[in-house]
Amino acid sequence: MEAISYAVTDYLQLPDLPGVYKYYNADQELIYVGKAKSLKKRVASYFSKATGINHKTKRMVREIQRIEITIVNTEFDALLLENNLIKKSQPKYNILLKDDKTYPYLLLTKENYPRIFPTRKLIPHRGTYYGPFASVKAMNNVLELIRSLFTIRTCKLDLSPYKIVEQKYKVCLEYHIGNCLGPCEGLQKESDYLEDLEHAKHILKGNLGLAKGFFRKRMQEAAEDLAFERAHYFKEKLDLLEKYQAKSLVVNPSIADCDVFTLESDEKLAYVNYLKVKNGSIIITKTVELKKKLDESETDLLLIAIVRLRDQFNSDSVEILTNIELEETYEGLNIHTPKIGDKKRLVELSLKNTKFYKKEKLLASGEVVDKKNRVLKQLQADLSLKELPDHIECFDNSNIQGTNPVASMVYFKNGKPSTKDYRHYHIKTVEGPNDFASMTEVVGRRYKRVLEEGLPLPKLIVIDGGKGQLSSAMEALKALGIYGQIPIIGIAKRLEEIYFPEDQYPLHIDKKSESLRLLQRIRDEAHRFAITFHRDIRSKKAFNTSLTDIPGIGKTIAEKLLKHFKSTKKLEAASLEEIEAVVGKSKASLVFEAIQTKKAGD
Repeated sequence: MEAISYAVTDYLQLPDLPGVYKYYNADQELIYVGKAKSLKKRVASYFSKATGINHKTKRMVREIQRIEITIVNTEFDALLLENNLIKKSQPKYNILLKDDKTYPYLLLTKENYPRIFPTRKLIPHRGTYYGPFASVKAMNNVLELIRSLFTIRTCKLDLSPYKIVEQKYKVCLEYHIGNCLGPCEGLQKESDYLEDLEHAKHILKGNLGLAKGFFRKRMQEAAEDLAFERAHYFKEKLDLLEKYQAKSLVVNPSIADCDVFTLESDEKLAYVNYLKVKNGSIIITKTVELKKKLDESETDLLLIAIVRLRDQFNSDSVEILTNIELEETYEGLNIHTPKIGDKKRLVELSLKNTKFYKKEKLLASGEVVDKKNRVLKQLQADLSLKELPDHIECFDNSNIQGTNPVASMVYFKNGKPSTKDYRHYHIKTVEGPNDFASMTEVVGRRYKRVLEEGLPLPKLIVIDGGKGQLSSAMEALKALGIYGQIPIIGIAKRLEEIYFPEDQYPLHIDKKSESLRLLQRIRDEAHRFAITFHRDIRSKKAFNTSLTDIPGIGKTIAEKLLKHFKSTKKLEAASLEEIEAVVGKSKASLVFEAIQTKKAGD
């Protein structure tokens, strides 16, 4: 097709025919490619309209210095040609379907006894490529099925006839385990091998019906000949095909091949989901994002996606289902919006994927705080809070068999831990294992200090425990005169129940809710922080006790050694000189002799 060139001022001389137009700037760079049912009317609309054109389009029009057109037979031909030109030149004002992924293919090689293997490189002369596959997992499933059904070789040997005759090769392990019939030694005829390969091709194209018919016929023939073992062999192959098809999302076996496209858009972007249906099963699903360049209509955006995704995934389906009615008809394609039945449900499924993708993209592209606020707003709604809980404090106690009772407070700001504001507490006024009294003490100490120092009160207090621990925390707030000023809840671990003050019935938040997951994370962090502190206290106390039991060694010397050696094990491994460097000769000799005596006793 030869392109015809026009000056910008001659746009009214363009023919009233379908085709593709190209705009060039002063540097002769291609800046835009478009298709039209009528080149004359479409191009004239850019220059003759005084209103209704957005500022991006006006800026492009100012850059145009030359117009080039190519006339085609139909509008659909124009659509295909436009797609090829955009892919090749990527003009700056055209929508580009950007995708940084390199999709995998399965290659059927051109050689004696052809092989099938995965690749991401497209080199046409090497053979026939099947795909692309939307995921490696999907591709591997197909390859595994083919290798389970047919004895296709996996080696890279050059199986030229003369090399087989000259017995250049020996069969490998694949032959001995039954995955290959030994063509390298001439043990399998090439005609039999190619027959298997023909059936493998049908599976690669998504036509499982032909392969199923082949194995069903072989099974019946073997059964008629009373060759029951062989019949069972073919039945196992048939079962493999049935199981593989069951793994696919089967829509309706009566639905032939079709493509499904649905579009959702906003002011700047459009989101399109594509489902490829083969023999009633969805074999490919893909969702893409298109950035609007010149205030394109939803119809324009949908057509762009249809052409490019079908091209990318090598679709030749005649029927296309969409959620947007297209006014134009395209020769060779049946594009329509179904109103009832399984096809309508297919469109609804695709639209569901589109909406989900749009929602996730909008969340990911926004400010990080917006994403946090989404969960916090959900928490605010679930707990009926007056304010957004962007400052949460959570308390937990830790004691094992009543020893070394401690507590922790963790601080979450905007849904994230603020570790610099975490606090540890030694229980001072409570003797023995009394979680309730310990909680009253710790909560009271925390907020007494907050009030004295004029620090901000939290928007939500979380207590790790049920009604008992919650009531104890409430007593502390009442003693300080701030009960009712701060929302406070208890979270019981067994059933993840949420308790409110003076309410005997707990709240059960949906287990899949993001707000419950946030509360669980805060509770688990408070528990982790308390347990770690408790473990450190026990370790330090044990270290100090073992040292202060030595005559002449007091608490001060024990702490010096603890600070330096960190553990009893490291101290016991130290030399006399190393201990002297920390506490001096006289004390070091006492410690060293005690260690040696202990070792001798052990």
